[in-house]
Amino acid sequence: MVLKGSAYALGAGTVINAIATWKGAAFGIDLKTFADVKLTDDHSVIQGTVEGVPDADTSLIERSVSYVLEHFGIEMGGTVTTRSEVPLASGLKSSSAAANASVLATLDAIGEELAPFDAVKIGVRAALDSRVTITGALDDACASFYGGFVVTDNREMKLLKRTEHEYEVLIFAPDRKSFSSGTNVSRSQIIAPWVDIAYDLSLKGEHQKAMTLNGFLYCAALGFDTEFLLRALEIGVQGVTLSGTGPSYVALVNEGQAAELKCAWDDCGVSGKVIRTKVNNTGAEKIRS
Repeated sequence: MVLKGSAYALGAGTVINAIATWKGAAFGIDLKTFADVKLTDDHSVIQGTVEGVPDADTSLIERSVSYVLEHFGIEMGGTVTTRSEVPLASGLKSSSAAANASVLATLDAIGEELAPFDAVKIGVRAALDSRVTITGALDDACASFYGGFVVTDNREMKLLKRTEHEYEVLIFAPDRKSFSSGTNVSRSQIIAPWVDIAYDLSLKGEHQKAMTLNGFLYCAALGFDTEFLLRALEIGVQGVTLSGTGPSYVALVNEGQAAELKCAWDDCGVSGKVIRTKVNNTGAEKIRS
């Protein structure tokens, strides 16, 4: 017997990085990670592949599939393959997207359903067990799964608020990579009282102010250049931040600001690429064949 399933989940941008306080906020972006799962009762293990990255650590997507099968008491093995529009290790929630897509693709393959938050929690568990996250990244996982803007308490595993907004999104993704597991947590904890102020703004729906404050705080704590933030503010952008633990920067822009900010960021002299996308309010989905 062979079972197949496919799904996608979203990359996401940061409003509040949860590392300092275990409370975070994020928003889904219209860049997707796709997962294809093939299961058979001839095998007992899951083997993962990240398309285009032959030496990738695949433990996250393998665990995501295995934990779904475990939940339903299904003993099968097979393969999971992911491919992504989301730059890896750039602070754009590629891990959360891969986990969510793998969970949904497995559910598609076995013909089962889970409540959305239960599906998210399986991906968070896989991320923690694979050590690709420090806090469990519930904020990133919820933004990736549900789309829109989310506010979470990662320690209590609670989704506190979700809203939908229409924005264009501009991202500067440097060529260098930065992995969450290598973040200087102690430096992040120093700024916790001020991150709490930003978090309160996000709970009030003032996402642009919240993310900009978050950006300056974490750039200072983690040693990233604030020039990208200042260039955005100079042209009137109200919401711009360091995404995750970097190295990408993300801004909420209108149609007129996008081209101007691209030029401003190109002039910063850092090797990388500018990506133009938008907020995705729809969220992750199974791909029906």
